[in-house]
Amino acid sequence: MNNINVTANAASEAKHAPNESLPALMLGAIGVVFGDIGTSPLYAMKESFIGPHPLAVDAPHVYGVLSLIFWSLMLVVTVKYVAITMRAHNKGEGGSFALLAMISRTVEGGKWTASLVIMGVLATALFYGDAIITPAISVLSAVEGLAVAEARLAPLILPISIGILVGLFLIQSRGTAKVGAIFGPIVLIYFATLATLGVVNIVAHPNILAALNPYWALNFFFIDPTKAFLALGSVFLAVTGAETLYADMGHFGRKAIGISWLTLVYPCLMLNYLGQGALLLVEPEAVRNPFYLMAPEWARLPLVGIATLATIIASQAVISGAFSVTRQAIQLGFLPRLSVLHTSAKAVGQIYIPIVNWTLLLLVVVVVLGFGESTRLASAYGISVTGTMFITTCMMAVVLFRVWKWHPVLAGGVIGLFFVVDAAFFASNLTKFLDGGWFPLLVATVVFVVLTTWAAGRRIMRERLAEGALPLEVFIKSTANSLHRIRGTSVFMASSAETIPSALLHNIKHNQVLHERVVILTVQIEEVPHYPRENRSEVAHHAEGFNRIILRYGFMDDIDVPRDLAATSMAGGPFNMMTTSFFLGRQKLIATKRPGMALWRERLFAWMNKNSESAMEFFKIPTNRVVELGSQLEI
Repeated sequence: MNNINVTANAASEAKHAPNESLPALMLGAIGVVFGDIGTSPLYAMKESFIGPHPLAVDAPHVYGVLSLIFWSLMLVVTVKYVAITMRAHNKGEGGSFALLAMISRTVEGGKWTASLVIMGVLATALFYGDAIITPAISVLSAVEGLAVAEARLAPLILPISIGILVGLFLIQSRGTAKVGAIFGPIVLIYFATLATLGVVNIVAHPNILAALNPYWALNFFFIDPTKAFLALGSVFLAVTGAETLYADMGHFGRKAIGISWLTLVYPCLMLNYLGQGALLLVEPEAVRNPFYLMAPEWARLPLVGIATLATIIASQAVISGAFSVTRQAIQLGFLPRLSVLHTSAKAVGQIYIPIVNWTLLLLVVVVVLGFGESTRLASAYGISVTGTMFITTCMMAVVLFRVWKWHPVLAGGVIGLFFVVDAAFFASNLTKFLDGGWFPLLVATVVFVVLTTWAAGRRIMRERLAEGALPLEVFIKSTANSLHRIRGTSVFMASSAETIPSALLHNIKHNQVLHERVVILTVQIEEVPHYPRENRSEVAHHAEGFNRIILRYGFMDDIDVPRDLAATSMAGGPFNMMTTSFFLGRQKLIATKRPGMALWRERLFAWMNKNSESAMEFFKIPTNRVVELGSQLEI
C-alpha cells in the first residue's frame, strides 16, 4: 500500500504541473490570480483617510499610510506568501485544504491533527465570507467612479452595480473557458493604467518616493499611535487577495505567480498608491476618491470602464474559487453531495455548482443593498481575510518546525514575525466589528457549523451502520451458497472496505437472489489533489464470485465510477453496463437523543442528507442501471 501511495504522489505531481510556457502562465496568472489584490487601489487609500477612523490629510499621515502599504505588501505578499508559503504545496496545489492534506499526510498521528483540521475548516468558512464581500466591494467601488466623472449619475450607481453582479452570476453556468482567454490582456491594460496614472502624479511631486522608507511607518506610530493602529484596518485592504496567490498556485505554478508579482503587479500597485499620495499632498480635497481624481477629467469615464472590467474579473476569480473550494469540501467529507456541472470538456477544474452560485448572488445583492456604498462595505472587509491569513500562519508553523524541520531559531523568528503582523492586522480589523465586520463572521460561523455538522454526522452514521455489519468472509460462508444465483454483475456501493453494505443485506432480504458476479465497491478520497488513473483501482477476489474493489480519487479529481470500472481488470471479464446493476442504499435518518450530536445538529444533518444529490448522479451511474434500497437509521 505504501508503494502505491509513493507512486501515485510522484505521478500526480508530474502529471498536474502546469505545462504551458512561462509567459503564457504569467499572462494567465495576471488575469486570474491578481484581480482581487489589483483592484485594492480603488478603495484602500480612500478608506485609510475617510473610513471609520479618519486621518488628517497631511504629509506625516500620507507618508505614514504609504509606507505601511509598501511594507505590508512586502512582508505579507512577497515574504510570507511568494517566498515561503507557496513552497508548501500538496503536489502543486495550494490553499487551506491542500495545506491541511499535505501536513496530515506528512505528520501522521500528530497531537495537533485535530486542531489542524478545525483550523482548515475554519479557514474555509472564512473564505466564503470573503467570497461574498469581494464582488460587492470591487464592483461597487469601480462603478462609484461615475459620480466622480458626472455627479448626476450618482443615483445610477446601485442599480448598475447590481445589474453587473446579476449578469456575472447568470453567466457562470456557461463556464469561463472563452472569457478566460481575454482576462489576462484586460488586466494587463488595467495594471498599465495604474502605473501610468501613478507616474504622472509622482512626477508632479517626486518627494513622495521617500514614503518607501520604513521611517515614515514608524514615525506614524510615534506621533499618533492610536490612529496608526486603527489605520492598519484600512491599510490591510491593500493586501486582500494575497491568499488567492496561494489558492490558485496549482493552475499557474509558483514561478509564474512569483515573477508576475515581483516584476509587474507589485511595481504597478505601488506606483499607483504613490501617485494617489502625491495627489493628496497637492489637493487634500481629492481624498473623496483619489483613484479617479488622479486622472484628467476627460479620462475618468473610460477609467470607470477599465476598472469595472477589472473588478468583474476579480469577482469571477473569487466565484470560481468558491466552486473549487466547495468541491474539495464535498470530496473530503465536509459537505453533502451537491450537483457539480462541468463547463469545459478540456479543463476538469472548470465547474459550476448551482446552489453555491445562487446563494452567493443572493447574499452579494443583500450586501450591496444593505451597505449601499464601498466606504461602508470596506468596514466589513478584512476580518475574514485576516482570520484566514492568521490560520495559514498557524499551519505554516507546523510546516516549518515539523515538516521542513528548519532550525528552531530561524523557524521561530519567521513565524514570530508573521504572527506579529497578522495579529496587528486582525486586532485593528476587529475594531470595525460593529461597523459591518460582524457580517463575514456571521457567514463564517454558519458555514463552520454546516461543515462540522456534516463531518460529524457522517462519522456517527458510519458507526451506526457498522454496529450490525458483517465481515465479507463471514457473510460468504454463511449465506452465499444458500441463495439462487442469476446472470450478470451486481455492484453494491459501500462506505467501508471491510464489511457488507446494508444495500446487499436488504437486497437479499427482499429478493433472495445474488448475481453471478458480486462487486462490493468503495470510493475513497485520498489526501492528494489528484490520484493517477493507472493506480486508481485496487481489486481483491473472494470465493463464490465475490469481489471487492476500491477506487481512489484525489480531492480535486472528477469522480466517474462507470468510466473507471470499465478500465478495471478482474475475473469474469470486463464490465458491461448493460448487464451490470448498481445497488445503492439510501437511509432515512431519524434524530434521537442517543449520544452523538446535539438534537438540533442531528436534525440539520438529517435535512442535509435528505436534500443531497443522489449517489447515482454524484458517481455518474446510468439511471437505468440503478436500484435504490431505502432504510431507516437512528442517529
